Amino acid sequence: MEVKKINFLQSYSSILWLLGGIIIGSIFGLIFGEDVLIIKPIGDIFLNLLFTAIIPLIFFTISSSIANLERTEKLGKLFVVMILVFLTTILISAIVMICAVYLFPIHEDIAIAKVPFEAIQSGSAGDQIAKLLTANDFFELLSRKSMLALIIFSFLIGFATLQSGEKGNAFKSFLDSGNEVMKQLLNIIMKFAPIGLGAYFAYQVGIFGPQLFGVYAKPMAVYYAACVFYFFVFFSLYALVAGGKRAFKVFWSNNITPSLTAVGTCSSIATIPANLEAAEKMGIPAHVRNLVIPLGAPLHKDGSSMSSILKITFLFAMFGKDFTDPMTILLALGITVVVSIVEGGIPNGGYIGEILAITVYGFPMEQALPVAMILGTLVDPIATLLNANGDVICSMMVSRFSEKTKW
Repeated sequence: MEVKKINFLQSYSSILWLLGGIIIGSIFGLIFGEDVLIIKPIGDIFLNLLFTAIIPLIFFTISSSIANLERTEKLGKLFVVMILVFLTTILISAIVMICAVYLFPIHEDIAIAKVPFEAIQSGSAGDQIAKLLTANDFFELLSRKSMLALIIFSFLIGFATLQSGEKGNAFKSFLDSGNEVMKQLLNIIMKFAPIGLGAYFAYQVGIFGPQLFGVYAKPMAVYYAACVFYFFVFFSLYALVAGGKRAFKVFWSNNITPSLTAVGTCSSIATIPANLEAAEKMGIPAHVRNLVIPLGAPLHKDGSSMSSILKITFLFAMFGKDFTDPMTILLALGITVVVSIVEGGIPNGGYIGEILAITVYGFPMEQALPVAMILGTLVDPIATLLNANGDVICSMMVSRFSEKTKW
């Protein structure tokens, strides 16, 4: 019992520290009111450190991951089926969340400061797409305003390194080394997150008052309810697609341990062993489970997909903007797919996705990012459950579509 308690505290230590900082900051804001403006620079320093580390982290992480891929024709079909299944479930989960926020609108209760969008140059749709996807000079890639262009450039660098073969080994080693260094740098910066976010929350509460807590309460309730619905209803539907009633029974009878492990560790990566063991008991072929589950941990995140939609709709409400435009929703779905891929394997990678969404929509970063980070912290446990557990059900569907497995 003592060991389990220690493991729980270790697994949730970062979240507990963040929540502790937020709670203490809130208390300071309630007690001292507008006088907490004196500690606002502490929050600004934390955010500035985060901003400067994000750009090189994204470059090294994505380019290094692509450069280390191994191409084998034998796994070609399996890989394609896996990617299609991943994309399908990510988009379905995002659509479920969109329906949830339409049924239970967040914008009706938002009461945070109204601040204008960052200036976005006007132009034709083609010009806007070109500016969104590319930069016209290398140094512009180093700005967080060119986040999507940097991601695409990093993918291209990774593929070019992969194509270079042995001649590119030295550069691949450079990418791997840079990736590790930037991960450690982000870990160091995030040690200060409880203080930085605590100072920010003290400022928010001191300026805008206790009603701020009510603003976060409804989005959390909507998100948790939508996730529970998705977990039981859609995972059951996926199991039926994978093999009818027999697959349904096999999945849920072997799914308890992976689910508890995901909630207990709050980590998709830490749930991999439990997922692999459950997949073996389910009768999923070894070559399928050994590919889908390890790759799914960083690449497939239904919970993060849903939280991405929640954060985007929350920010639209926060800044008094309309989320009902079809192009806005399509762009949100695209961002959701990118976020689910980019954040995988990166410590605190969800914050990178938040920065991408904020950049694409033109929200003021200094006001929007801390709010998204706090919301992400509050919904993280159940998001991890969907992220980690979704890999098992996806491995069942991949096995069905690629290997014609029957249960």
